[in-house]
Amino acid sequence: MALFGALFLALLAGAQAELPGCKIRITSKALELVKQEGLRFLEQELETITIPDLRGREGHFYYNISEKVYEFLSMFITSGMRFLLNQQICPVLYHAGTVLLNSLLDTVPVRSAVDELVGIDYSLVKDPVASASSLDMEFRGAFFPLAEGNWSLRNRAVEPQLPEEERMVYVAFSEFFFDSAMESYFQAGALKLSLVGAKVPHDLDMLLRATYFGNIILLSPAVIDSPLKLELQVTAPPRCTIKPSGTTISVTASVTIALVPPDQPEVKLSSMTMDARLSAKMALQGKVLRTQLDLRRFRIYSNQSALESLALIPLQAPLKTMLQIGVMPMLNERTWRGVQIPLPEGIDFVREVVTNHAGFLTIGADLHFAKGLREVIEKNRPANTGDPRAPSAPPPSMAAV
Repeated sequence: MALFGALFLALLAGAQAELPGCKIRITSKALELVKQEGLRFLEQELETITIPDLRGREGHFYYNISEKVYEFLSMFITSGMRFLLNQQICPVLYHAGTVLLNSLLDTVPVRSAVDELVGIDYSLVKDPVASASSLDMEFRGAFFPLAEGNWSLRNRAVEPQLPEEERMVYVAFSEFFFDSAMESYFQAGALKLSLVGAKVPHDLDMLLRATYFGNIILLSPAVIDSPLKLELQVTAPPRCTIKPSGTTISVTASVTIALVPPDQPEVKLSSMTMDARLSAKMALQGKVLRTQLDLRRFRIYSNQSALESLALIPLQAPLKTMLQIGVMPMLNERTWRGVQIPLPEGIDFVREVVTNHAGFLTIGADLHFAKGLREVIEKNRPANTGDPRAPSAPPPSMAAV
């Protein structure tokens, strides 16, 4: 019975565990690069240390040792050197290493705004896992509407995997990562567009008036020549599907066509449903994940009858053209701005390769220090009226070099 109880508790814990929307693997190649950059930083720190000349007298023995030349190997000088290292160099190295680590971690975005509507949460969902060849980290990777800080979306997507170790770093994103972004913008009311009057393309305006001429001719003369309104509004959060063959976004929206006479209620001519499928290509530039969208499939149909759906066929091509020319550039302007991934400031991705899998995609890349560690640290160093390199007491392990 105890065995079954333990098994039940394990299954329950597994069911309640939060799946990551984003994973990052830092391989030994990247850690070696960071190590070399860290050593370069410490060398720069050591160059700032001034060691005073040692002068003194021990009985009948006089000594004068300059900063760069130590020619005597007596026990006294050895002890003096150890004292000097403990008092000046070890605390500086300890402090420099602590500042280095904290400054880098402080630049990693955890929960931040993407724009005026939506934020991104990169909280760790479990402790990092280190092995002899890599360091794996799992992040929530969830967007949220800024107006609803406690809003969350259940992650039911496939858990992303990181099977490779050839490049310096790998990043994996599940369908949930992108779904949470689109749901957040949907909840924020951003997925709608209204074109009125001159904003409706002229050819489309003429075609729409001809299509609904039977409805328009029955209206009063004061309304017939009113500006035309074309409104598109997404009716449900778009969904992302990632397959080895590519990434697609499925969108369903309502299309409303109306006349808007001045100082009068608008006159609805028709409403229809639009189904669209967009292809999405991901790119990682610097440390920003960007998306390029392209309209692939498009159809409209009536909510009223099959007969009216047949009457809408002539509108199919011009509406698709309008979307490609007028709407897709606006979408791509936003998606190409991208979202930052959790990487310290001053470190960028280079030579990235995107690979699609079933339910998630991975991006393998190498790392490049766009900024030196000293520049990052100086930028993020807190204001201090005292000596910025004044070290705190080192741990006991640093008591002697």
